[in-house]
Amino acid sequence: VSEKTIRYYDKIGLLKPSVVHSNGYREYSDLDLIRLQEIILYKQLDFSLDEISRLILHSKDAARTYRFQKELVVKKIRSLRDLEYALDRVAQTVEHHHCLASKDVTELIRLTNLAKQTADNYKDSSYLKDRIILHMKYSMNPVPWFKWLIEQMIFTGKRRILEVGCGNGELWKYCNPQILRNREVFLTDKSEGMIEEVREKLGNDFNCIVADGMQIPFKNSYFDLIIANHVLFYYENINLGIKEISRVLNEDGIFYCTTYGSRHMKEITEICREFDARIQLSTMCLSEVFGAENGEDILKTFFHGVEKLEYPDELVVDQADDLINYILSCHGNQSELLIPVIGQFREFLEERITEKGPIHITKQAVLFCCTHPVKDS
Repeated sequence: VSEKTIRYYDKIGLLKPSVVHSNGYREYSDLDLIRLQEIILYKQLDFSLDEISRLILHSKDAARTYRFQKELVVKKIRSLRDLEYALDRVAQTVEHHHCLASKDVTELIRLTNLAKQTADNYKDSSYLKDRIILHMKYSMNPVPWFKWLIEQMIFTGKRRILEVGCGNGELWKYCNPQILRNREVFLTDKSEGMIEEVREKLGNDFNCIVADGMQIPFKNSYFDLIIANHVLFYYENINLGIKEISRVLNEDGIFYCTTYGSRHMKEITEICREFDARIQLSTMCLSEVFGAENGEDILKTFFHGVEKLEYPDELVVDQADDLINYILSCHGNQSELLIPVIGQFREFLEERITEKGPIHITKQAVLFCCTHPVKDS
């Protein structure tokens, strides 16, 4: 590692020296060397410096940190080994047949991209877990969100079930195994890493498929029940996305989708901006795309029956670190602004909690139950 790089890591707060002497010399300890090893490994796995800073915030337990590093390396090795086998097969095909099918090239491209996605796959999964943890630990509603969702759904007579944008499959941990008996359940997500995690977590009771919700790879009217949990506001074109869901849902089917209202988690935004007015936790207002206020009107274009159910809840947070993890998992510019001064931000939150008590955070989550899809003539 060059001196220039070490100075840069110091400047951005990624690797501060233990001591800076009066003559400007930086003195690094064995603990600093351990941190440098983490940085080098994560860089080899294609993590950005912002993401590395966030990972290092979590690395308080040394044994756990090294187990986590091993897990990432094993996943990287597995994906590179798959790529190695595919390259070997293709080489043999060319040697024997002197030609190459386009499907073989497509598979090589897919595996090459997958081998590069260790960082992206971890980031998708980790950020989602941090958001879920905040809700699970500090929710005032005794019935967890995913359990409440399952309880609202009618599975009777619904044999083929689809969840679009399934994430890490958390919803199905709350599902009674009896519900799955004699049913086909398909879970789709755009992230190959998410689907790999879901396969490992949930086993063979589910059909896990990498697929874009804008192009669902099933024939018309195939499903009896479709679920989209906090997904629709991410669609590039929400009308086309809902139309695609309506296409694969049969006439007697039910579509369950969830979203947030405009006041959802507003206190977190206010706290961040109190610390630094430049912070934006999201590049777009998701509830304006599809939210509690406008969701019913959007859905009525595609379904004759639309019912809205509200999930009553709030968060009462008394631990700064869990709030920091949630904030850093958001999709805005907060990481670049907060990570260099993360110690100050933690002190800011801890002082606020000490002086004013736990932070009360508004939740505004709703479930839409949609029936009788409008079919194209």
